[in-house]
Amino acid sequence: MLGKIILLVEDNPDHQDLVQRALRKEGVPHLCVAVKDVDEAMDFLHARGAWEERDRKLTPGLVLVDLKLARSHGNDVIRALRKDAATRFVPAVVLTSSVEEQDVQASYEAGANAYVRKEIDFDEFARNLRAMAAFWLDVNVSPEVAPAARKK
Repeated sequence: MLGKIILLVEDNPDHQDLVQRALRKEGVPHLCVAVKDVDEAMDFLHARGAWEERDRKLTPGLVLVDLKLARSHGNDVIRALRKDAATRFVPAVVLTSSVEEQDVQASYEAGANAYVRKEIDFDEFARNLRAMAAFWLDVNVSPEVAPAARKK
């Protein structure tokens, strides 16, 4: 049985597959749903567009965001999450290969909860994903979203 939902915002299908394979390899019991940009992420979160049939009660407990997206920047996703009353407390973790200090700074300024660099070694990458999922979904306590905010 699957646990909570991890929303992965990543426009590269190979990277989407890599994250999902790593989570499966490590036995992470949470469903990972991949979308490619800020618009799709917000559609998923609000159960609209292609996601309108989704059960709105099943909201992500964690959003993983790549910085370098083709149609938007990862920090745009984080800012959109933080502006929205229904998603402002959802943990958002930047998952990127960028080692630029300005990217780290900008991500935290946008409202990221953490900044994690993608490891080149698959096993280490998978272990890091397991640790992130375990912390944010099993250990961390996030505030509940008020019902009025969820209806938006």
